[in-house]
Amino acid sequence: MSVIRSAGLRGFRAVVAELGGDAEELATAVGLPIAALDADDLLVPDDAMAAVLELAAHRLNCADLGLRIAYRQDLDMLGPLALAIRNSPTLTDALECTSRYLFVHARSLSLSLEPDPYADRGVVALRYGTQPGLPTPVQGTDLGLGFLHRTIERLAGARYGLRSVELPYRPQAPLRVYEEFFGAPVRVGRPAAVLRVPGALTGKTLAGGDENLHRLAIAFLAEQAKQAGGSMVPRVQAALRQLLGTTPPEIDIVATLLTLHPRTLQRRLAAEGTSFAHILDAVRREEARRYLTTTDMPMTQIASLLGLSEQATFTRCCRRWWDLTPSAVRRAG
Repeated sequence: MSVIRSAGLRGFRAVVAELGGDAEELATAVGLPIAALDADDLLVPDDAMAAVLELAAHRLNCADLGLRIAYRQDLDMLGPLALAIRNSPTLTDALECTSRYLFVHARSLSLSLEPDPYADRGVVALRYGTQPGLPTPVQGTDLGLGFLHRTIERLAGARYGLRSVELPYRPQAPLRVYEEFFGAPVRVGRPAAVLRVPGALTGKTLAGGDENLHRLAIAFLAEQAKQAGGSMVPRVQAALRQLLGTTPPEIDIVATLLTLHPRTLQRRLAAEGTSFAHILDAVRREEARRYLTTTDMPMTQIASLLGLSEQATFTRCCRRWWDLTPSAVRRAG
């Protein structure tokens, strides 16, 4: 099953609320973890994300939902890829690293620079979409194209010369809504989702970048690429940090976030010489020390944030971890 970072849902909760809907109810209806509505780094099934967008558009009678969400998103949602893009020397470099490492954000999405489909000299096509053989979700594609358009506006200027927008479907929203959003003609029923832009634009120098930051970001992305499919431990740790204090930190829930069966997750952790319970305990210990030494939170609140049932349980954990009471840990700093 292909997954996507939950950052792709930035703006969803706010747009749904403006339309009078309940984002959490919609997420539950398609099996999407509620925690994904407010976190960036949870890995969720991309078909569930596409489904929640389509369901929201239908129930809220909002055919341009994807565009509305795209208007609220910014480049930061791409995490380390955003750092590489912002510090690219030219737009070509930004597009190249996006094409190469977009899978870090979403494994099923792709972005490629291709010849103009109309053979118009001086024009190139930015083709966006899912991997071959996968369906094309209308709202998800609207969101992705809208985000790409607004990102280029931020990097190259609002009047960057967009020639036209090509859509592989006929949207239910009036075309004028799309043309107002993109500021260019929109054609429907085309072979692929494409932004047609001036060829000269891709060589545009981007101001304010830092070459060293660009190299560091690319090196980090390359390392992530090498580790794809590797150790489960950091992925479980990241999921638990997102869940603590909001959702019971249970293996079934974490396995769902990682798109694994719980028994598969158990086996993979055992193969790495650890267990879910051990990782959960270590994450709780780390978070407990942080809360105790950097905040003035009451002990009952810390216990709740750690997913513990009561303060007495928290006290017993502290004695086991450090042979100290929570208050003594706080005093020791």
